[in-house]
Amino acid sequence: MAERGAGSGVQSVERVFELLELITAAGGEVMLSELAASTDLPLPTIHRLLRTLMAKGYIRQLANRRYVLGPGLIRLGTAASQQLGVLAGLQLRSLVDQLGETANMAVLDADMALYIAQAPSKHSMRMFTEVGRRAHTHATGVGKAILAQLGDEAVRAIMTRTGMPRPTTMSIGTVDDLLVDLARIRERGYSIDDGEQELGVRCFAMGVPNAPTPTAISVSGPVSRVDDAFAQRAIPALRAAADSISLDLNPAA
Repeated sequence: MAERGAGSGVQSVERVFELLELITAAGGEVMLSELAASTDLPLPTIHRLLRTLMAKGYIRQLANRRYVLGPGLIRLGTAASQQLGVLAGLQLRSLVDQLGETANMAVLDADMALYIAQAPSKHSMRMFTEVGRRAHTHATGVGKAILAQLGDEAVRAIMTRTGMPRPTTMSIGTVDDLLVDLARIRERGYSIDDGEQELGVRCFAMGVPNAPTPTAISVSGPVSRVDDAFAQRAIPALRAAADSISLDLNPAA
């Protein structure tokens, strides 16, 4: 009896995560009928699991009876992001040691790029980005490296929700121009922010393969130092760091 109970518990956990992943894949909001059509779970089981998730604050039900992701997940996500940043700290510091410029890590969070870790440059004139800061994805190196991991329709949806403010005259201002840039990023494997977030600052960024959420790392600094010769050293260093972080995140892969 005890073994059956343990097995049932594991199965329930798997089913809970299946529902959360289905709601997430639907954009964070879904009808019960849509969940039922997307899984083989019996309707009474779906009802029971949804009630449990609602009681814990992990989902909410709106007045129109649609289910949405709840605030309880924010606490878990924040803690997970912090741990991801801790895990990447060694690689970020290695990038600074090799290249001399500030290294950052960011994840996609609520349609924005959330900076979760940083290793600062030792130069007095350097890029300042606070951990915990959110930035529009279309106007940052890490943001574009994150968007390049998504499909074009997902990118369009994000831009519709967030808008495309232009921090500088170099910033991309239309979705079509952004999609052209993302196609280049996917082809060459890295993104460039050339004064798009802050004039006089250049950034090279690269996505982290197989991360649990779209993630990117970057190195950035003044254009006087972050030039073509810098890029020749930065790109392979970023690739090695991204691959190493990916291996740390997926030790069994």
